Amino acid sequence: MTHIAVTTWSLEQTAPTDLLPAATPEGDVRIVRSEVPSPEFNRFLYASVGGDIRWTDRLGWSYARWREYLERPAVETWVAYDRGTPAGYVELEAQDDGVVEIVYFGLIPAFRGRRIGGHLLSYGTARAWDLADRWPGLATTKRVWLHTCSKDGEYAMENYQRRGFQLFDTRVEEEPEVANPGPWPGAHAD
Repeated sequence: MTHIAVTTWSLEQTAPTDLLPAATPEGDVRIVRSEVPSPEFNRFLYASVGGDIRWTDRLGWSYARWREYLERPAVETWVAYDRGTPAGYVELEAQDDGVVEIVYFGLIPAFRGRRIGGHLLSYGTARAWDLADRWPGLATTKRVWLHTCSKDGEYAMENYQRRGFQLFDTRVEEEPEVANPGPWPGAHAD
């Protein structure tokens, strides 16, 4: 099995004022919270956004595991729609002591390069900062963090930094090389 070196960068914001919002893209782009836990929909988003950048850690999750995760308090999925079609998503998860992780963020390949990503990241980060407003009993957010890696899209790191995220950790690890799974075999073939 072939292995590749993967660099993972962890970034954070430590105050809501750290957020540097992107401009709203032109056209009919809306961001809506997916309030009903739906393993089918979240798996669709995960596989469609992450297929060409080798997101594989959740592909083996059972329906029950998806459901259990999505029904946890303070786990939220925010979906960007371009003219009514899902274009990408951001997934938030509350952690201990007022920390919120942006667990997943990205766009379906056909929607990249349209200035939707910066807007979605800005909106999702703002929702991470006000997560406690929607979840009674949750600690006020004190820190929002995320990680990206060298397998992610070529503009991911730049987008995070342009939104005000600061690097706090870098790690390099060897991982097995995985073919692009896509939402189905051959989805990203030319």
